[in-house]
Amino acid sequence: MGAPEAFTATTDIGHWIAGQRTPGSGTRKQAVYNPATGAVARQVHLASEADVAAAVAAAKAAQPAWAEMPPIRRARVLNNFLALMNQHRDTLAAMVTAEHGKVFSDAQGEVMRGIDIIEFACGAPQLLKGDYTDQVSTGIDNWTLRQPLGVVAGITPFNFPCMVPCWMFPMALACGNAFVLKPSERDPSASIFMAELLKQAGLPDGVFSVVQGDKVAVDALLTHTDVKALSFVGSTPIAQYIYETGAHHGKRVQALGGAKNHMVVMPDADLEQAVDALIGSAYGSAGERCMAISVAVLVGDVADKIVPRLAERAKQLKIRNGMEADAEMGPIVTREARDRIEKYIGIGIEEGARLVVDGRGHKVAGFEGGFFTGGTLFDHVTPSMRIYKEEIFGPVLACVRAKDFTEALQLVNDHEYGNGVACFTTDGGVAREFSRRVQAGMVGINVPIPVPMAWHGFGGWKKSLFGDMHAYGEEGVRFYTKQKSVMQRWPSSTPKGAEFAMPTAK
Repeated sequence: MGAPEAFTATTDIGHWIAGQRTPGSGTRKQAVYNPATGAVARQVHLASEADVAAAVAAAKAAQPAWAEMPPIRRARVLNNFLALMNQHRDTLAAMVTAEHGKVFSDAQGEVMRGIDIIEFACGAPQLLKGDYTDQVSTGIDNWTLRQPLGVVAGITPFNFPCMVPCWMFPMALACGNAFVLKPSERDPSASIFMAELLKQAGLPDGVFSVVQGDKVAVDALLTHTDVKALSFVGSTPIAQYIYETGAHHGKRVQALGGAKNHMVVMPDADLEQAVDALIGSAYGSAGERCMAISVAVLVGDVADKIVPRLAERAKQLKIRNGMEADAEMGPIVTREARDRIEKYIGIGIEEGARLVVDGRGHKVAGFEGGFFTGGTLFDHVTPSMRIYKEEIFGPVLACVRAKDFTEALQLVNDHEYGNGVACFTTDGGVAREFSRRVQAGMVGINVPIPVPMAWHGFGGWKKSLFGDMHAYGEEGVRFYTKQKSVMQRWPSSTPKGAEFAMPTAK
């Protein structure tokens, strides 16, 4: 196999409404950068309220016929889409690398995890089956069925422009809904490409729409009366805003927020495996993952053994343009994000943490204008520090020292976030106790990034999730459908005369 082909298109990115590309009615545009070069690569049109209204109107018009289509026929369309996604996965991965900056192999992994969800959604006919009880009372049968909500929407982040939308729309479509996607304006190309593939797969026009944009588009979706549910992934302040605003307007909302994921390393852990895990999970994708490990909780004497190894590895990271084959870490998504990350490093120094490796000011030969920063490592971080409490969302690993397992567990449970967590140990009793008592939604035992597979569902606890249901899996079916209970009897079994008492089984 030759080198992957880079994504270099310069045409503007617009919306996808009623089955076709459109620049929309708005006049605002925003630059889309190549983070590796720092240059403007293309422009994205930002939706007006009228553009959002047009997308929702097209969705509302198309949804009833789509919902009436037998689930197996909807699944066949998704199966066609699955084949096209597999066929074009490297094209999508190149788009992700060009606009987000993550290395190409990581982008390939993102696309494949999105494909996993599509494959799961193809089995929706089995998941949509209802329950039936014969003779719940004399001559009466009772059954339940799940029906689509109507028009639903998703607001997705820059860090996974392919995978996170796939957490949402395949399940929503499989359940008979129409879907309006508002992707991140920082890396919008993947969303339009997937829309085109859905049309090739046979999805009727209007059932899937894309509106590019910013807060104008978000607020228009949140307040539109025809949008019945909304899924979101992003920072905690915005997740809370989405949840509260959507609920105020009568919508079902699933808002996944921020994270400060801890990895507890016990004294009995395999230290080589623990170092590998910390380096990959802290610095992979430049730390721009909601499941990145950003805090290492080092128990007992393990800190003095592991910190020097982490420092050596952090200094050796191969930081490159993400399309280079040997790249281990690419650039940060925007200049503003890089500057914010490097500002946090300064805050950590001011707060008294020991800066072991300083990634600030990193330059890559031939890409001097790119938004690069190096891997940063802090030791002797305490829970009172901002670099411990706040989500930095960059390649900054904070090491905290704990005297024993009890203190380590308490540190994790006291944090306001509860997205993902890991524990490295060879002690089965510790592993069991940790997994049962830790206050987080996703737990890895000797697994640094425990992202559940398609059929298990994704979601955190505490301020990492606003709403009652996790993303994808069977939780996705529940979120994108409503239950209806039907009780039935026929005239031949109906007793004569009016009944004034509450009906009971008899």
